Amino acid sequence: MSALMSAGAMPTRQMLAYGVLGFPLAFAALPLYVHVPRLYADSVGLPLALVGAVLLLTRFADALIDPLLGQWSDRLGNRRRLIALALPLLGLGLAALLAPPASGGVSGLAWLVLSLTLTFIGFSLATINYHAWGAELGETPQERVRVTAAREMFALAGVVVAAALPSLLSRDVATAMQQLGWIFIPVLAAAALATFAGAPLAAVAATTTERRLPLSAVFDDTRFRRLLVVLAAGGIASAIPATLVLFFIADVLRLQEWQGLFLVIYFVCGGLALPGWVALARRHGKVRAWMASMVLAIGSFVWAFLLDAGDGLAFALICAASGAALGAELALPPALLADLLADLRTAGRRAGRAVAGAGAYFGVWNFVTKFNLALAAGIALPLVALGGYTVGADATAAPQGLPALATIYALLPAAIKLVSLALLWRWKEHFEGKPS
Repeated sequence: MSALMSAGAMPTRQMLAYGVLGFPLAFAALPLYVHVPRLYADSVGLPLALVGAVLLLTRFADALIDPLLGQWSDRLGNRRRLIALALPLLGLGLAALLAPPASGGVSGLAWLVLSLTLTFIGFSLATINYHAWGAELGETPQERVRVTAAREMFALAGVVVAAALPSLLSRDVATAMQQLGWIFIPVLAAAALATFAGAPLAAVAATTTERRLPLSAVFDDTRFRRLLVVLAAGGIASAIPATLVLFFIADVLRLQEWQGLFLVIYFVCGGLALPGWVALARRHGKVRAWMASMVLAIGSFVWAFLLDAGDGLAFALICAASGAALGAELALPPALLADLLADLRTAGRRAGRAVAGAGAYFGVWNFVTKFNLALAAGIALPLVALGGYTVGADATAAPQGLPALATIYALLPAAIKLVSLALLWRWKEHFEGKPS
């Protein structure tokens, strides 16, 4: 914790106040990206491939508007007002998404599409401006990584609570999800009030000239383009197991009753590892710390492929290791982007030219992140279906389905993450000339 709370220009209380809003935003993300596929396949009765297709299309449409939302946000220039506008949409949309009609068919499909759309619009507008606000707060590279780490520390706490609550609320999945959605609304309101009351205004705000630049201006910098490529490859590798983890636990490991515990271990270890990654980044640089986390993630994926039914202890250790890797992946790439934006602003001032605002950059950043999740749902779910897997399958009824699920859950992400690591190694000098 001391690595996060060391002395700096920004008071610790203000940094923590900014980070509080990360709690409900991450709280929303877990059911949105993890529980929804199984909820609508099990409780609503929609075909798994159809759910995957809907998630692909709606997430892709959502991702497409993020750069435009980011540019629009820069033009308006008031991060707090835009976040306040977005949060009611997010709260109502998620509550509806997690309380689908019992009957499937057209009504269940329409409910999924409409509630997803409302939720994604609120989530996108809120997160773009929240992350851009954070990038505009820090005045030094180390302060920027501390701001990002504080936000992700609260975010991981939000995910842990969201992971643990369903099993505590009800044994029935549909009932637990519905209650989770209603709990989310007051949590979101309380966190928003804490952040708006205690967080500082941005140290750097978008200028009039920044707001008038075309969206294509964000791609002028080679470093940003390459950082996006690394982010995309690594993000797809992380999104595939996130989409399939509940199926893997329930049908490969046969430990469905342990799902909440595994998720809690994963996210708690991510939060506990954050100060260590911050300290490692300070000593060896953000890029090298990020590469170390990728190696840890790859090893975890490969080990998971080797597991069999009942290997709960081994999977708990895998969750701990991969969760620790997650802490770095949440904190370090956005901090690298914040450093890059600071460099661009400095260079722009010296040269007397305008640069794109932080909202535009984080709009494109969100596009890549969400496109990863769309690909994960749209590719992984149909792939496991083609491999012969069905929900609730066992080794006797569908012998070919479980190996296909294990391969796509573990080995495919390991291969993609290896590509991301190789690219980061090749371009490391472009992202970070020296430890900061």
